[in-house]
Amino acid sequence: MTAFRAGSATHAGRVRSLNEDSFLVGADLFAVADGMGGHQGGDVASGLAIEALGESVTSASLSSLKEGVRLANRTIFERAGADPSLHGMGTTLCAIRLIDTPEGQFVGWVNVGDSRIYLFRDGALTQLSVDHSLVEDLVRDGQLTPEEAAVHPQRNIVTRALGVDLDVDVDGDLVIPRKGDRFLLCSDGLFNEVDANRIAGALRRLGDPDEAAAELVRLANEHGGRDNITVVLVEVVDDGGAAAAASAALVGAAGTVDSHPEPTTAPVDPPAAAPASDPQVLPGARSSLPEVGEDDLRHEGDDLYEDIDGARVRRVTWRVVAFVALLALVLVAAFGAIGWYARNTYYVGFADGEVAIYKGRPGGFLWFKPTVEERMGIDREEVPTNRIDDLEDGKDQPNLGDARAYVTRLRDQIESTTTTQPRTTTTRRRTTTTVSRTTTTRGTPSQTPTTANPP
Repeated sequence: MTAFRAGSATHAGRVRSLNEDSFLVGADLFAVADGMGGHQGGDVASGLAIEALGESVTSASLSSLKEGVRLANRTIFERAGADPSLHGMGTTLCAIRLIDTPEGQFVGWVNVGDSRIYLFRDGALTQLSVDHSLVEDLVRDGQLTPEEAAVHPQRNIVTRALGVDLDVDVDGDLVIPRKGDRFLLCSDGLFNEVDANRIAGALRRLGDPDEAAAELVRLANEHGGRDNITVVLVEVVDDGGAAAAASAALVGAAGTVDSHPEPTTAPVDPPAAAPASDPQVLPGARSSLPEVGEDDLRHEGDDLYEDIDGARVRRVTWRVVAFVALLALVLVAAFGAIGWYARNTYYVGFADGEVAIYKGRPGGFLWFKPTVEERMGIDREEVPTNRIDDLEDGKDQPNLGDARAYVTRLRDQIESTTTTQPRTTTTRRRTTTTVSRTTTTRGTPSQTPTTANPP
């Protein structure tokens, strides 16, 4: 009979005031959840996940373990739909459980999100789970190296989590346990601060699971503690002969199949572990446990996934409708206020070289443009020079009547300027003309001046 001993430790970290992580340490079921969605939401989501998982996993099978994760997802999704203050909450979840199969006992693991499950065996640390995160996708696509992913600013963005939708895909597999194996479950607050070499070093150095878990939390805080940190360490103290049985089954399977699947895990530290130390998955167990799909999770009398569309509709509560209606009213009021401000005024300006009254603000406001209300029949050339600049900029007026009055005053100014002419006086000059009259007498001539007035 396989037996475990376990230790655990958790801490809010050195930056955050609230610990949104939750964990479970049972007789043969162990889990870690890292909540998301703000102080209240993240705490609630991770707590619901652990509670629902502990209550729903009732049989020692991988399908039951996966079903428990999906039930936890459904619980969080519906709780968020019923409480507007919890909208958007979610959580990661990773778990292991002792699994019974016809071939013997195995350790089954599941995960959703970027909380991790490691196996520490023969001094080597191996990551069993695969992160559902943005940077992990980029690493798989070859766009990032693992070293770049470890320091990427978006490494905390997850691509899969519980509570986001009504159903969720759950990763999982089986591992043959060996005496001395240690399964490490942790939130990202550990591995984002402490590298694999230091994690493995602490597991080699400290034998007691509680002491080792506490040391890992201490190291994470020492290296920054920028997130919540949770560690659950599960050690196999008795494998019940599972390793020997698995070896015999592998020998028997080798004669009936051409090859068996390679282990799905990759060593983290050191880079390459000896083949005998790698986690093993029994081929016979895979063949006797078919791929778990939605049909495998439905049982007679269980309506968990019978009405997915109806459940999504039920999430739209009256509070959601009221919120949407209130938001629509606020938007309508805002648009109305903007329109009133932009259009509830007039100004006098030029339109195609002619004085005109506009409705709106000079130059317009946002998407509201001024429109010509009246053309006044005054050409630009008639406008006095001291008014040109005002009309170029647009002369604001509070209403249409004041705008008309302004134009009237402008027209009066133009008329008074054109009717005023300067008066000119012409003075006629009187001139006197002197005419010389000549008298001829015999002897010496003589001249007698004669003055005559002009006619």
